Amino acid sequence: MGILMGKAGFNLVYGGGSLGTMYKNAQAVKEFGGKVFGVLPKKLHELGVGNGNCDTLYVTEEMRSRKEKLDSLSDATIALSGGFGTLEELTEMIVQKQLGYNKKAIVILNTNGFYDHLLNFFKEIINQNFAAENSAEIYFVAKTPVEAIEYLINYKPSESDITEKWLKREELRS
Repeated sequence: MGILMGKAGFNLVYGGGSLGTMYKNAQAVKEFGGKVFGVLPKKLHELGVGNGNCDTLYVTEEMRSRKEKLDSLSDATIALSGGFGTLEELTEMIVQKQLGYNKKAIVILNTNGFYDHLLNFFKEIINQNFAAENSAEIYFVAKTPVEAIEYLINYKPSESDITEKWLKREELRS
């Protein structure tokens, strides 16, 4: 993913760590021409896990301000396979877009079916009317990094307002 991002001229805004998959992606983005912006909470910075090779490393007081900074610096979200933090950040971005706070591209990179169960849960949320049928339009599911990059390159924010569609649902009025 990082190689493709760098080659496509994309920069990376990420959690700022020097461990795991995202660190490897950050290295690749930088190696292939992109800039890397890390956003790390103070607690992790003090533990010494920050990526000192970022073009800019922002250190925030805590996780909430970290997410706010990530959101303000980014133009899109790509969820790679990850843990609870990835899940929490992904669902927050979906809600932000659902409520009209942004129109940024959201890509779920479903490598080897990693997100299959979550995507089925999203369908169940819709099936049980906890979200509108059009809620699946909020995000794009890519099976490969190439598909994710192509989507981002061609992404145009929808002119329709998903918030308005969601709020006009008759089930909500009754």
